[in-house]
Parts: sequence; C-alpha cells; structure tokens
Amino acid sequence: MKSQKVRPTNLDLTTIKQPVSAIASILHRISGVINFILVGFLLILLDFSLQSSNNYQSIVSFLHNYFVIFIMWGFLTALTYHLFAGIRHMLMDLGYFEEIASGRKSAIVVMIITIIFSLIILGALV
Repeated sequence: MKSQKVRPTNLDLTTIKQPVSAIASILHRISGVINFILVGFLLILLDFSLQSSNNYQSIVSFLHNYFVIFIMWGFLTALTYHLFAGIRHMLMDLGYFEEIASGRKSAIVVMIITIIFSLIILGALV
C-alpha cells in the first residue's frame, strides 16, 4: 500500500519559522563566505600598500572614507560572529549545548556577544 500523504510540491521557505539555532548556523555559513571574499580584497589592498609610500598613503586615505569604514565594520562584525559561532560549534562537537534548550540559549548568547563586540568595533572605527 502506498501512503496517501499529500506532500508540498512548492515549498515556500519564507513561511517556515526557523529555530534560532538554525538561524545561527545559517549566519555562521554566511559570515564565512563574507570573510572569504573580503580577506582576498584586504590582501590585495595590503599588497598595493606595500609597493610604495605613495600607494600606502592612498590606501590610508581610502580607508578613511565613511563608506569604507562601514564596509570594514561589517567585515569585522562578520569575523567576530564567525569566531564566536565557530567556538560554539566546536563546543557542540565536544558534546556541550546539544540539547534543544541549551543549543537555543547558546545561539542567543553568541548573537548577543556579537552585537556587543560589533558596537565596540564601531566605536573604535569612528
């Protein structure tokens, strides 16, 4: 006998309420991609700045642009989130925070710590 269960043919992911631990995991992956892209860009800037003192001065003036400061703040926030979420994932690999309640709490703690560090970073950049 075949099951007569009706399965959705077009699953709309925007209507599904994700648990906070799933959101934390997705954000960890997104922050990793952001870090991968921007580290390459920063290495190009470093290479350019090391070629001559004029190039260094142009990079310094480029980095004082408010739009660039905003991008750097976003990059450092993504880096901070990726670091703390990575520590959380390593602790989960060791057997901690595997239960639903503790996993939810640890995801919220990672997000709160990231917000605090993000504000500290913003204060340091501006």
